[in-house]
Amino acid sequence: MKKTPIISVKNLVAKYGEKIILEDVNVDIYPHEVTVILGGSGCGKTTLLKNILRLFQPYSGQVEIFGQEVTQMDEPEFNSILSRIGMLFQNGALLNSISIFENVSIPLEQHTKLSAEIMEKIIRVKLNLVNLGNAENLFPSELSGGMKKRAALARAIALDPDILFCDEPSAGLDPLTSASLDELILKLKNLLKMTIVIVTHELASIHRIADRIIFLDNGKVLFTGTLKEAKKTQIPEVETFFRVGKF
Repeated sequence: MKKTPIISVKNLVAKYGEKIILEDVNVDIYPHEVTVILGGSGCGKTTLLKNILRLFQPYSGQVEIFGQEVTQMDEPEFNSILSRIGMLFQNGALLNSISIFENVSIPLEQHTKLSAEIMEKIIRVKLNLVNLGNAENLFPSELSGGMKKRAALARAIALDPDILFCDEPSAGLDPLTSASLDELILKLKNLLKMTIVIVTHELASIHRIADRIIFLDNGKVLFTGTLKEAKKTQIPEVETFFRVGKF
């Protein structure tokens, strides 16, 4: 039985000024899978994420999320979609002037009308899920790189999102910390029944977590398929990456 995509990108064109960054991109992302977006520097990986999330408005094409076309939605309607989505930014994007507890509270304060008592319980649950139960009163500057990523992950899952986007989650981490973060992401995926979309070029991480691969090159999709299929493909750029781990 064919799965129904949770995200479907159709004929997407993205531009910065007159420069075309993504050209006629067609990809489907399926529920309860980890989809990894690959490609060399400047190929359009992060631009694809930003266009899906409307951080940049697509020049043309369609983006369907949960079966709804979102590129022309008004803000209140799209905010209802965003409330079901979490985002783990490359640098964590924690606010340095407030505690970890307060950072994790932001999505709950913005998107819910829960009481302070209920929010407090949710925040503590999320921090415990990422093994930061003892760090709630610390500030980002007091955390290691791996702890910052976990704190940002706690904030990203505060609303129990259906979809979690991660932009280079392992960037700047040592191999052991990176492996630990991958295990945590998989644990949360299974626990919260999430669909996860990750931009990364870390080969070891891809082998650990990916169900499906989207490979971009110069703004176009060169390959889309399962990790097993990606490792067997004869497309030169994809084959080279999985053989040597470099673009």
